[in-house]
Amino acid sequence: MIEKKIYYHDTDAIGIVYHASYLKILEEDRTEFFEAQDILVKDFHEQGRHFVIKDLHIKYKSSARFGDIVICESVINKITAAQIFFSQKIFNKTSNIILIEADIILVIINEHFQPVIIPEDINSLLLENAGVIKGGA
Repeated sequence: MIEKKIYYHDTDAIGIVYHASYLKILEEDRTEFFEAQDILVKDFHEQGRHFVIKDLHIKYKSSARFGDIVICESVINKITAAQIFFSQKIFNKTSNIILIEADIILVIINEHFQPVIIPEDINSLLLENAGVIKGGA
């Protein structure tokens, strides 16, 4: 879970958070989520492995504005042999209003940009520490 203050550069011409700015917040929270499970994304990249988004669905429910504080929460719903299914939401800290809900599927690619099976060390850490559901293919 991360907390972020909304700055002017996060907003668009009408003063609300630009839709792509939410993607950055989601990415930051997933990185923090992995690092809380002792999966250091920087080390992972140095090993030639990379988390990439395979599928992304976002439901925009309300808008944040300059000066707001937002909180992002991430949960892994399921892990298969090659996919990690995240549900994420961003809400306004003061009002507790949900701003967006996102469902994201991550895969891992190697240095040749080919998808790979989730390494056992990553799989074990996520299953042990994140309390996720082991899925099918």
